[in-house]
Amino acid sequence: MTETVRLSLADARTLSLQALARAGLSPEHCEALADLVMAGQIDECHSHGLYRVLSCVDAIRKGKVDTKAVPEILDSAPGIVRIDAKFGFSPLAFRLGLPLLQEKARTQGVAALAINSCFHFSALWPEVERIAAAGLAGLAMTPSHSWVAPAGGTKPVFGTNPIAFSWPRPGPFPFVFDFATSASARGEIELHRRAGKPIPEGWAIDAEGASTTDAEAAMAGAMLTFGGHKGSALSAMVELMAGPLIGDLTSRESQVFDAGAGVTPCHGELLLAFDPNLLSGGRAIESAERAEALFDAIIGQGARLPSQRRYAARERSLENGSVEIPKALHDDLAALLG
Repeated sequence: MTETVRLSLADARTLSLQALARAGLSPEHCEALADLVMAGQIDECHSHGLYRVLSCVDAIRKGKVDTKAVPEILDSAPGIVRIDAKFGFSPLAFRLGLPLLQEKARTQGVAALAINSCFHFSALWPEVERIAAAGLAGLAMTPSHSWVAPAGGTKPVFGTNPIAFSWPRPGPFPFVFDFATSASARGEIELHRRAGKPIPEGWAIDAEGASTTDAEAAMAGAMLTFGGHKGSALSAMVELMAGPLIGDLTSRESQVFDAGAGVTPCHGELLLAFDPNLLSGGRAIESAERAEALFDAIIGQGARLPSQRRYAARERSLENGSVEIPKALHDDLAALLG
């Protein structure tokens, strides 16, 4: 049984802040990153929680990330916000660009936020949840490093290429999904490797192209897309939409840019916001009622909505005022303060 450590929410956030600050990250970036990793940890999504602090510090120590980068906001068109992250981490760029994205969406009905030259390590659901909190529907996507083979292939081309969507609802929890177009997140394989556990069949192939359940062999080989050719096509769409469309790197190009350092991927991110009131011709209340009827039809037959497990974990963490992480991870994080 894995030994664990329970931390108060305040102590967990302080631990992440101190580790990032000790690595040399500016206070603004520290705050933005700590908010994001805590969102993952509170939702018990361990692959996107405090564990991610380790990879952030690694990227800093290897000299890849500009720890003092000040993102530049470019108001380039009525429905477009562009942000040059200047080779810093992405969360601060998103935080700074969100208000203008929301304003443009309410004015135009649809607006896009393109973040360029950012090191992106995080889940997308905290970002689309922030869009939904403003009464807007949201869509986000980003490439990564070329870890994933296309359907029918054996060599990495795609990133894990996640897609996230949000729809505003009454109450604290919007409708949200966030999933990689690969069969699993890269972080999930790494957590299996750290724990010495086999990965499920269908997640990856080894360097010779054979199916494997060995996490080490998977890391040396290629991950697989979900749903065969369907996930492969969606992954290609993410490459194009969050790469060439916004003038940024594909996953293969990000891998080349990494130059063997093995750090957090550097590329772009595309976020879209939609105003349900403008797009429905002023019928936002009626549209919301129809959406709720759809959700009731799903839940009413015993199915669940995506993110329900996360939301239950969030309520549990907030009620307890604490989170639980493996002792090995706690030791690794504590070592960063030495």
